[in-house]
Amino acid sequence: MKKIVRALLAGWGAKKIGGGRCGCIGTIIVFIILYWLLGYVFQVF
Repeated sequence: MKKIVRALLAGWGAKKIGGGRCGCIGTIIVFIILYWLLGYVFQVF
């Protein structure tokens, strides 16, 4: 369940941050970075 929520949050953030300006590759890179950072957040909780 945590992985699904983590992926949804990372996808939403990537769409907001990299959706219009960076193109497809930028959105994927932002998604990977957010997914990695959210991994640390979910370990704390």
